[in-house]
Amino acid sequence: MSQVNVDVARQNMVESQVRTWEVLDPRVLELLAHAPREDFVPEKFRSLAYADMNLPIGRGQVMMSPKMEARLLQALEIGSRDRILEIGTGSGYMTWLLAALGGHVYSVEIIPQLKMDAAAKLAAHGTTNVTLDIGDGAHGWSRHQPYDVILLTGSVPVLAEAFRNSLAIGGRLVAVVGRPPAMEAVLIRRTGPESFTQDSLFETVLAPLMNSSEPEKFVF
Repeated sequence: MSQVNVDVARQNMVESQVRTWEVLDPRVLELLAHAPREDFVPEKFRSLAYADMNLPIGRGQVMMSPKMEARLLQALEIGSRDRILEIGTGSGYMTWLLAALGGHVYSVEIIPQLKMDAAAKLAAHGTTNVTLDIGDGAHGWSRHQPYDVILLTGSVPVLAEAFRNSLAIGGRLVAVVGRPPAMEAVLIRRTGPESFTQDSLFETVLAPLMNSSEPEKFVF
């Protein structure tokens, strides 16, 4: 794709996909209007960087569709000083978006090659407010808690309680919870030391995080 074609595809994505999916936050729209998504997708899918679809990035993992990325960013209400936890670095694109909006991003990736590839792409774009860790974050990641924002980039059958406990008071968490075809994106806020609210954002289907928690089974 030429730069002109990339710019046109990006603008079309913002107008026809993102805005029409109830994403109206000016900061998010401005960011996506200039975000170099084409630099983070696998080379063979570069021409599809702004298509309305999930893109495979290897090892059974995917990049979310642009409109889902935008909707989740909007729901998180990221502030410029927020400490952010991302579970699943993946391509590094969502990491880049989070870093552009927030204070510092702590991103955890279970697949070493994905982490290394993402690190190279982030460095190429001059992103410095990111700490990348290799590890299994599907059950929580307390190393740098408390966090103002937590985002899980893969689905989980049930959300591990550790994530709620890692939120600062006033913090927001977004995750896709459930099993196909009954999954929903949820927004959780910590309103006090022991109090939380939960809202449903939309129904969707998303590839699971590796090693994500299974619901407890009843024994009769």
